[in-house]
Amino acid sequence: MGQQQLQQLSQELQEIEEQIEGLQANVEALRQEQTEVDEAIEAIETLETGSTVQMPLGGGAYLRTTIENIDEVIVDLGADYAAEFEEGDAVDALENKKDHLDDQIDELNEEISELETESDELEQQAQQLQQQAMQQQMQGMGQGQPDE
Repeated sequence: MGQQQLQQLSQELQEIEEQIEGLQANVEALRQEQTEVDEAIEAIETLETGSTVQMPLGGGAYLRTTIENIDEVIVDLGADYAAEFEEGDAVDALENKKDHLDDQIDELNEEISELETESDELEQQAQQLQQQAMQQQMQGMGQGQPDE
């Protein structure tokens, strides 16, 4: 019965580890998105009307273009929606987006922490079962030999 419990604990530990890895990948993706938002904010605050920039076309292709009017910025709002903002309002919208990303990262890190705690508890249970199995083996070996 002890071996079966150990296998079950091992499987649970593996599933938790996979969940943790998935959540960590999500955190990394959100941090990358935060970096992109920071870069956008910096661009809005430093570029001027008439500046030349490289606009991504997709597939690794870019087009040089001149900014016609930096006062009008289109910001992705999510869910396939975007809105045109004045420069300051665009920065505010991006800062709000960053705050939302921070909240998501905090929630994911909390989930990771809970899973790590659960994993630690399962590892302790597995160690206890292994110790009990070893003690039973040692006792069994001692009983099979005659007293001297």
